[in-house]
Amino acid sequence: NDQKGFYHCFSSGNHGDIFRFLMETEGLGFGEAVERLAAEAGVPMPARDPRAEERERERDDLYAVMDAAVAFFRQALETPQGARARGYLSDRGLSAGVQSAFSVGYAPDSRNALRGHLEKQGISSEAMIKAGLLIHGDDIPVAYDRFRDRIIFPITDMRGRTIAFGGRALSPDVPAKYLNSPETELFHKGHVLYNAHMARKAVHDGAPLIVAEGYMDVIALASAGFRGAVAPLGTALTEDQMRLLWRFADEPILCFDGDKAGLRAAYRAIDLALPVLAPGKSLRFALLPEGMDPDDLIRREGADAMRAVLERAQPLIDLLWMKEYEASDWTTPERRAAFEARIGEVVRQIGHDAVRRHYRDAMDARLAALSGRSGDRRGSDRRQPRGNGRGPQRPVRVMSPLAETINSRRARPSATRVSEREAVIILGILNHPELIDRHAETLAHLDFRDRDVAQLRDAAIDARASEEPGDLRHCVARRGAGEGLSVVEAAVTHGGYWWLAKDASVEDAEYAWMQIVGLHHREVTLHRELKEAERALNEDWTEESFERLKDINAQIRSLAGTEALHDEFGARSGRGRKSG
Repeated sequence: NDQKGFYHCFSSGNHGDIFRFLMETEGLGFGEAVERLAAEAGVPMPARDPRAEERERERDDLYAVMDAAVAFFRQALETPQGARARGYLSDRGLSAGVQSAFSVGYAPDSRNALRGHLEKQGISSEAMIKAGLLIHGDDIPVAYDRFRDRIIFPITDMRGRTIAFGGRALSPDVPAKYLNSPETELFHKGHVLYNAHMARKAVHDGAPLIVAEGYMDVIALASAGFRGAVAPLGTALTEDQMRLLWRFADEPILCFDGDKAGLRAAYRAIDLALPVLAPGKSLRFALLPEGMDPDDLIRREGADAMRAVLERAQPLIDLLWMKEYEASDWTTPERRAAFEARIGEVVRQIGHDAVRRHYRDAMDARLAALSGRSGDRRGSDRRQPRGNGRGPQRPVRVMSPLAETINSRRARPSATRVSEREAVIILGILNHPELIDRHAETLAHLDFRDRDVAQLRDAAIDARASEEPGDLRHCVARRGAGEGLSVVEAAVTHGGYWWLAKDASVEDAEYAWMQIVGLHHREVTLHRELKEAERALNEDWTEESFERLKDINAQIRSLAGTEALHDEFGARSGRGRKSG
């Protein structure tokens, strides 16, 4: 609204003045927004401190030096000396157009090629040293080129100005495969992301924000249509870089190799993120096939394979749980208690009160579900493989066959019939087996009260893990759980579960299924608390214990029927906002 000088976004609810508009839509800082608007309006900025103006002039001079270096490296790539570099880039699938878009260049194998070229343009050695282009020191008589026989990737700031370079060695004998510019007046490595300038606009236009590990990954992703790709500069993600990511998008997707090193890097990112998580601000994690990075995956299997990996990106809480759970030992009560204490310590690292509270509730639900399944959950099966980080897998066994049988028998049958909620959970995985692939751990640890439901769950997991061909229902029946199918189907009487249909979108089904699983977790926890409250009341009849019992019963009643409240999904299945 030009007259009132404010904006309002009806989608996100954000509103503010024109400065906030630019900051939100283009990721600018306040100072950048003021400068942009002043320039567009032809309004001179207030006079600066003379010393600040001098520093600004020096920075402008450095930008000019960097621009001259970019032009030199680009030109050198086209010379006979650059033939090897051109061949390497061609082998990696970088067309001439892509090379131009990212200003990729080549630093000749010479100690003074860049220096000599820039000196002819009147640029002093001192200026080149300040720009980080030359190596110098008290024991070095003549400063020489920092980048030699390397493919050059210019690094820009948020306004697209070149502030540094990254160089990829062509010779295998060089100690450092990748070399970055040193810290300069323009460049502070921990505050910058490669390709942030171009990715910001793409993300604003709707592209996902993807964090890869290297220059080639970013270029490969952008070339394949994933234009919102960025990367830290040869080091682990920093807190400043994470805050920069959140200026672009609420939940950036971090891509890591699915091997042990990739998982360690993902876990480091989690440790860094926990203290600075905020409402609506988190991370997702896409784990690639082991031994592959985005560049490898795109070149070998195409953009669709990369898109599938991104669509299966896991929320931070899932990877955090996996991180702690994989390192746990559940063989004794003391070790289980230690694991619960460790989860509490991790959650306490979250700085924001509300986010910390919700994490605590979510972790408590998982712990309760895990405890309810089996006391000797790990036992002899402890060395079983737990997936290789390739994104959602055919689920491996999370319990030994004996433990599964014992737990199925321990599950007590309902007094009358199968719980509709439990039946819906089972029908969801039978009609949409992809849910098993994506949530095998969650499914395996659910505490079902009905024996038929537990047996169906175990049979479905086993069939899916075995990659047995054919309809999952038939596979389950062949495992002796066929009688339970008619029981669970008869238990579903509510007409609103349209997403159970096989032609419904898997994404819609997953949304609804996870909501119901969450309600089930809560119900199981409340029933456990109810038993404890009844025991406490029998031992000591007090007003406090009686009120506690009433409160728990009220909470259990409040859960009834809430699984029908799905009003935020359905479009993928051709339904309206409040279908069902």
